[in-house]
Amino acid sequence: MLDTLLMPFQFGFMQNAFWIAVMVSVPTALLSCFLVLKGWALMGDAVSHAVLPGIVLAYLLGLPLILGAFAAGMLTAVATGYLSENSRIKQDTVMGVVFSGMFGLGIVMYVGLQTNVHLDHILFGNMLGVGAQDLWTAGIISVCVAAVLGMKWKDFMLHAFDPAQAKVSGLPVGLLHYGLLAILSLTIVATLSATGLILAVGLLIAPGAIAFLLVRSLKRMLPVAVLVCMISMLGGVYLSFFIDSAPAPTIVLILTGIFVIAFLRRSIQNRQASATV
Repeated sequence: MLDTLLMPFQFGFMQNAFWIAVMVSVPTALLSCFLVLKGWALMGDAVSHAVLPGIVLAYLLGLPLILGAFAAGMLTAVATGYLSENSRIKQDTVMGVVFSGMFGLGIVMYVGLQTNVHLDHILFGNMLGVGAQDLWTAGIISVCVAAVLGMKWKDFMLHAFDPAQAKVSGLPVGLLHYGLLAILSLTIVATLSATGLILAVGLLIAPGAIAFLLVRSLKRMLPVAVLVCMISMLGGVYLSFFIDSAPAPTIVLILTGIFVIAFLRRSIQNRQASATV
């Protein structure tokens, strides 16, 4: 029985999957808290879809794929911000137009390209096929993102809740805005080999949303989100081995289940509080 439970840890590809799950869970969870508080959930979706043409272009030019993904992500984020600030169209509408256009461009470019890079791996991830380079990339990005968010979380918090107050307080609002966009793009690059473009949005929203339902302060949201994300990722990888499923969608399903439980718990607490009043 014990040998069966420990079987996933005996394979090299599973060990790499567990390692990258731990690495990716920290930056995505921390970032998801700020995205949820700032109302940027769709921004994560937009950037994750829009990096596809950058990946294809980087492949054509012989550049590292992560470089193309980061450049495309930043271009999309900056373009979205510029269009929303200089037009009457709301930001969510602009994001929908931009990310769908970039994603469509990426698909067209990919179809016309003869390559051994599988589109399924880009869209849905290939966690069981990560190598040493993927682990190093995810690890370095994760440490940098976690360090920045950990040191500047109060500044990002004020910017998320009240940008006007942040500006009056003397904070570099523009730097915080585009810095958060850069962190978002970097985090998506880190998750590229693990969960892919489409499922990355689940890691960028669900942990923060779950923590928001469970606790009432950002200082407590951050560690709760990291814990939830790490348990879900490790549990998803472990469970996928026994049910013969892909790790990435299994992880997202676990996160969705935890979100439903957290939502029901908060609803019950609200009803009990209303009843006592």
